[in-house]
Amino acid sequence: MTNRKLIVFGASGALGKGVVKTLINKPFEEIILFDRKFDEAFADERIKTYNIKDLSVENNVLAALYEVKTSEKTQLHLFSTIGGYYGGTNVWETEEEDFNRMINMNLKSNFFIAKHFTSLVKKSYSGSICFTSAFTSLQPEKLKFIYGASKSALNYLVKSLAEEGRSINLSVNAIAPYIIDTPSNREWQKNADYTSWMKPEEIGELAYSLIENHNFVSGNILGLKHRFNK
Repeated sequence: MTNRKLIVFGASGALGKGVVKTLINKPFEEIILFDRKFDEAFADERIKTYNIKDLSVENNVLAALYEVKTSEKTQLHLFSTIGGYYGGTNVWETEEEDFNRMINMNLKSNFFIAKHFTSLVKKSYSGSICFTSAFTSLQPEKLKFIYGASKSALNYLVKSLAEEGRSINLSVNAIAPYIIDTPSNREWQKNADYTSWMKPEEIGELAYSLIENHNFVSGNILGLKHRFNK
């Protein structure tokens, strides 16, 4: 019998909290949460929390994943919320500093996570990764060049690793939300119809369905533009 471990990077952000809220109710033997800081404690003895530093530095990712132990009977499942947003400028107005920041946050950090997580999966029964992309990576919009470009590069990482991961029983997918129902997004768009926005807890359920079916669902970028209530 295999045992299942869950790893969440960015667990204390608005999306991460909602995903964790859903996934801690699922049958995982161990849950490992990573973020820069945690503002709450967990009574569940399955849950371990670790503070992390800048994940665009490879040694920081190595140090984090060193805390994850595995075996030939372990399924390892990872959800990454790591990324950031920058927009509002034309291509010709984009500064090198903002270009590098988006590449580091949205691509480089997740590349290091993928690179070193695969080393753990090779020692395991099987594994899966779900990254957080963005809808604009599938349908480009003006004034979002470097954000969309960095997320599009993440999509290519997903699809490449999904192909290569078949040999080590690893599936790789990404969600690509248009907008998520978080306090900061509600503040940003105060008059929007929030009922059409994806809820973090719903994304947690979607992530779990990918985990449940990881043996055959891989290489997908799941566009999440609108939800409806019926």
